Parts: sequence; C-alpha cells; structure tokens
Amino acid sequence: MTDSEIEITADLVRELLREQHPDLAGLAIREVAGGWGNQMWRLGDELAVRMQRMTPTPELQLKERRWLPVLAPRLPLPVPTPVRNGEPSARFPKHWTVMTWVPGEPLDHAPISRGDHAADTLAGFLRALHVEAPADAPSMSDRGGHPKECTEGFERFLQAVDPGAIAADDVRAVWDDAVAAPEWEGPPVWLHGDLHPANVVVTDGTLSGVIDFDSIFADDPAWDLAAAWVLLPSGGASRFFDAYAHADEATIRRARGLAAMKSLFLMLMGQAGDRGLPGGKPTWGPAGRAALDRVLADGLT
Repeated sequence: MTDSEIEITADLVRELLREQHPDLAGLAIREVAGGWGNQMWRLGDELAVRMQRMTPTPELQLKERRWLPVLAPRLPLPVPTPVRNGEPSARFPKHWTVMTWVPGEPLDHAPISRGDHAADTLAGFLRALHVEAPADAPSMSDRGGHPKECTEGFERFLQAVDPGAIAADDVRAVWDDAVAAPEWEGPPVWLHGDLHPANVVVTDGTLSGVIDFDSIFADDPAWDLAAAWVLLPSGGASRFFDAYAHADEATIRRARGLAAMKSLFLMLMGQAGDRGLPGGKPTWGPAGRAALDRVLADGLT
C-alpha cells in the first residue's frame, strides 16, 4: 500500500493524537466531507485535524504552519490557525496539523443571500490580506503570473467542458482581454491563492470565514480578486470593487479572465463528479456554471 492509499479513519486520528498530543485524544472526532490534498476531521467543537492525503510532499502544510499564525491576527474573518503539529510516524508517514475550526457551511452547499454584505466582507478581507509580502514569502509555479502564462491551461479547460455547455467564443474573448491587459507592476502581495466556493464558509447568508490556505503565496492580487465573480452573487462584483478600492482597470481585466478560467475548472470538477470519477465534486459544477454566467454578464470596465 502506498502512502496515498493509507486509509485515514477516526481510529487512526485518535491513535496519532494519543502518541503525539495525548491531552487532545479524548475529544470527539468526526470526519468532514470534501477535501482533496488533505482530509479534515473535527476535533471537539473548536479544533480540526488536517491530514495530508493526496499531496505528495509536506510543503503545503508547512506553509500553513509557517504563515497563518503571522497573517491570521490581522484578518477580519476567521481563518484556520495551526495550534499543534503532527509529525510523520510509523503509523502515518505524512504530516498532519491540529488547527482551529472555522464554523459555517461551504459556499457550494449554502448560498449567499445577503449579497451586499458579502461583497463588503470579501473586500475587507482581501484589503487586509493584500499587503506587500516579505522577501521570503512563498511563490507558486502554477499560478500567480500574468494570465498570458496560463493560456495553455485555459484552452485545455475550455476544450474539456462538455460541448454546448458554454458560449466558447464569449469565454475566449474574456480571456483574450485579460491576456492583453498590462501586467501587475506593484510588489508581490499576500494571496490566499485558491478562493472558490469550497474554500469559504457561509453563516446567516453571508461570508463568515475563509479556509484552506495551503496555496498561500505572494504575487498579483488579480488571482484573488477573481473571487468577485467566482464567489459573489450576480451584481456583487461592482460593489466589491468599489469597496476594495485598490484595483485599477488592468487588474480588474486580469481578474475577470482568471475568474473565467477558475469557473471552467469548477465545471470540469463538477463533470467528473457527475460521472463518478475519482476526485470529482458534483457540487462544484453548478457553482462554476453560475460563476461563468456572472463573468460573461458583468465586465465592469
């Protein structure tokens, strides 16, 4: 059995806690649905155990351990913060981390009904996050650059979506406009890096927390600003950018193109889920479809 095939069970989680953090081993353990590179388990009411699963190397969890304690205190929404480290052992040869639990329902299961509040909340969160990052901030090899560097991936996503599901020419026009937009000329800023409906939570109809920071890196803010279309209800992007107040026209154009690409990816994950393929997420398809509709309907510039 390979590392990626290790069955992670509540019993295994409890055994690991007994070995490395015995004072936590008596808390209730409940599996959390979802997850890809990591599997989550609730630990009591206020904690969670994040188990490295498909991710082949520990760098992503180690990034969260290193940087979330630095960023969390100045962010206006709850985010998961590491409180204990779990190290590889004979029972489980991968990293795992005990983190604070962020309450709420993922957006792909609980829609936003208070759109204006959510737009203002997201803008405030990203204003606080998007500050100049230090020289030793992490980077990402597959994201963060100008959209022109991602055209191969965009085309692959566009071609893979079920024929007839989208107006391909309209989507490509949005992408071409992003590719033609000027590059980011400011310093690299902190980014969540993977804002989509399964990585934010909703309470009382509005955004109440942001989770899954293993993609955290520093670069062009457009990568996060794509969330204006990917997360918010129809019409929310305009209010969001007014509240965010720091995005110029070129940045908005890049963000809109990246939102189109992210929407296609969500649709593809939904297709895979509908077909019962490994890693597929059935709830992501409708979220991606709705996001792409918003991208096409609202260009802002």
